[in-house]
Amino acid sequence: MHYFLGIDSSTTATKALLMDAAGVVVGVASSSYGYETPHPLWSEQQPELWWTGTVNSIKQVLAETGVDPTAVQAIGLTGQMHGLVLLDAAGQSLRPAILWNDQRTAAECDEMRAIIGKERLIAITGNDALTGFTAPKILWVKNNEPEIYGRIAHILLPKDYVRLQLTGDYATDKAGASGTQLFDIGQRDWSDEVVAALGIDRAWLPPTFEGTAVTGTLSPTAARATGLPAGIPVVGGGGDQSANAVGTGAVVDGVVALSLGTSGVVFASSDQPIVEPDGRLHAFCHAVPSKWHLMGVMLSATGSLRWFRDTCAPGMEFEALLDEAAAVPAGSDGLLFLPYLTGERTPTPTRSHGAHLSA
Repeated sequence: MHYFLGIDSSTTATKALLMDAAGVVVGVASSSYGYETPHPLWSEQQPELWWTGTVNSIKQVLAETGVDPTAVQAIGLTGQMHGLVLLDAAGQSLRPAILWNDQRTAAECDEMRAIIGKERLIAITGNDALTGFTAPKILWVKNNEPEIYGRIAHILLPKDYVRLQLTGDYATDKAGASGTQLFDIGQRDWSDEVVAALGIDRAWLPPTFEGTAVTGTLSPTAARATGLPAGIPVVGGGGDQSANAVGTGAVVDGVVALSLGTSGVVFASSDQPIVEPDGRLHAFCHAVPSKWHLMGVMLSATGSLRWFRDTCAPGMEFEALLDEAAAVPAGSDGLLFLPYLTGERTPTPTRSHGAHLSA
């Protein structure tokens, strides 16, 4: 039997999934961790957590399934998008990663629009400047942590930090890279115009690969850590939403995927780049070669449920909480919840923050 290993480094856990050549999942393991909010609107995480979670989950899924590690034929990567991982010349992290749901960069978003122009920015990258994206985070470090900015040698996304630990190679996939807002989505590569306009050193950015391309092989060091044999191919993969779309079949026109996690996403595939002129939807490259996608994102979907549980019913099991909610008449007697816990993207970006309950 041949098997394939998928690694998903999310905001709260890293999962390892084993499936056979027919696509049947034979085992899943997960290693949880937390993230930090050292200031209001901030969201940060130590990159080392993802690698520790990867090693533990790989070992666990191999042990629980009894699969011979030599039967693993390839490794694919996915994970949280838009995060900023800064590394020095030795590949060591310079600061905690700034995550996708961090909201500190409103001034830097305005700076990007002023430098490049909103219309031009949307035309190239497929998106208006938003606080969750990677590019304004880079400017924030430049403006607020110049000593760290001056030591940058490499910029990676979270899952690509895991790739580095697996292979020793700096690389990223085109789907994930298009979520940095440094990407020309039509050309499917870094935008020299945007990168230069923002004063970012092009050498900091890794080579980009299609999701199906091999970006490196498992190094001897990673093999010893994980229990897998060295030399296993590691492919490009994609950000969590494009990977989800591949799994659900949203890879052709007319198929739409809906996913509910910490955030909520509606995802539609396209055979050509489609840009919403005002940037109200996100346009990215797909993990599938020669495909693109549009998506709308609410930042606090099930994250809202977790906030409510932790705030109003701490310690209560989610199932018990939902059972009570199911007994409430439709409409909740006019009670409204506005889920702007960490800002918002769709339908209208806003700088408003905080939870709001009203009746």
